[in-house]
Amino acid sequence: MPDRGTQILQAAARLIARRGVRGLRVEEVAAEAGVSTALIYYHFKDRSGLLRRTLEFINKRAVRYTDAALDPSADPRTQLTDMLLLELQDTPEVRENSAAWGELRATAVFDPDLREDLAAATGAWVDDLSHLIRQAQKVGLATPEAGPEAAAERLTALVEGLSERWLTGLVPLERARELLRDAIALELGQPPHSHA
Repeated sequence: MPDRGTQILQAAARLIARRGVRGLRVEEVAAEAGVSTALIYYHFKDRSGLLRRTLEFINKRAVRYTDAALDPSADPRTQLTDMLLLELQDTPEVRENSAAWGELRATAVFDPDLREDLAAATGAWVDDLSHLIRQAQKVGLATPEAGPEAAAERLTALVEGLSERWLTGLVPLERARELLRDAIALELGQPPHSHA
């Protein structure tokens, strides 16, 4: 059973994914988590602290489910492709994470503190992908024209957009994954063994 802090963050992520951030009340999170509001204030100080820590929680959870599924013996291009495709999988955890991430991203437009935290999390994701692209370049599996950082920024932005379209039913999951694979091929160049 998770500790109380984790229980609260899980409840906050569920509520944010289902109903968004606007109007989210600490009392609702307390009821969802089965704890007192005083305990939430003890752990997170205020609503802003709860939102920032929830963003951190969903980011760490995404890293966990991604890292657990990646094959460390695969080449860097395959790892990059798998890492991005794992953000488009029909599991409750990924659906909840993606929906909550989108809601927190929308709220960051008006919340400078949350914006900084979101920028840091997104920057870390871009850095991870840039590193894999550079590794793929070294072994001849990638030739991004605009450089690894620009390619990584475009690919992460695409994943976020495709995720929103998939979650809202505008694009079927398999189509979103196909579009992502095509974008990776365009960004990184076709691998030498590919004839597609």
